[in-house]
Amino acid sequence: MSIDAIKALTFDTGGTILDWHGGFRTALERAGGRHGLTHDWAGFTNELRRRSLGRMLRLGEHEPPAYNFDQAHRKVLDDLLAERGLDALTEEDRVDISWTTPHAFTCWPDFPDVLPRLRRKFICASFTILSFRMIIDTARANGLSWDAVISCEAIGKYKILPESYQTAARFLQLDPSECCMVACHNFDLDAARAQGFRTAFVRRPDEWGDAGPPDPTPNPHHDFIVDTFPELAERLGA
Repeated sequence: MSIDAIKALTFDTGGTILDWHGGFRTALERAGGRHGLTHDWAGFTNELRRRSLGRMLRLGEHEPPAYNFDQAHRKVLDDLLAERGLDALTEEDRVDISWTTPHAFTCWPDFPDVLPRLRRKFICASFTILSFRMIIDTARANGLSWDAVISCEAIGKYKILPESYQTAARFLQLDPSECCMVACHNFDLDAARAQGFRTAFVRRPDEWGDAGPPDPTPNPHHDFIVDTFPELAERLGA
C-alpha cells in the first residue's frame, strides 16, 4: 500500500510527543526540596509512570472506566509517597505534581515545527489514553494545533483494547488502513496494526530519562522506523 493511501496520522501523545519524565522529575525534586527531602526522584518518576500506565491500559475491558488518567496519576502518587515515607508532601505539592505538572508537559523539541507540515498533507489527531483536559492544556502550552483529539476517555475502551483503535478510525470516518499510528511504543503500534492501521515507530531514547525506554527496539514489521519527527515527515513526503 502506498503512502497516498494514508489519510490520517494518529499520535500517541504521552511519551511520543510529551516529555513526561522531565516534567514529573522536576516537580518532584522541587517539592522534595521545599521539605528538605532527598530521594531517587528519577526512579520515583519512572515508577509513577509505570504504575499509572498499568492502571490505564485495557481500562474498560470488563466494566465502564471509573477514573481517567489524571485520577490515576493522583492515586499512584499518593500510594508511592506513603510507601516511601514521603508523607511530608502537602496537598498543594500533590496537586502540583499530579495535575499542574502533566497539564504543562513540554513537547520533545523536534515535534512542534513538524506538525504543521504534516497537517498540510494528513489529518493529524492526538489519539491517546491521556485525558481530554491534559491534551487541551498541553496543546495550548506548546502551541500545538491538532486537527482532532481522540481520547479513550470518550470511547470508554482504552488502548490496547481493539475497540479503541476501531472507534478512532470510525470517528475520523476512515478505514483503519487509511490511518497510520505514530508512537514510540511497540505495544501501541502492534495493537493498532492488528486492527489494520499502518504504523510508524519514532524513537524517543530519553523518554524514561537515564534509565532508557523499557522497549527501545522497534519491531521490524512497522511501516516506518525513524529517529526524529523531521525524518518521519520526509519519509511521508511532507
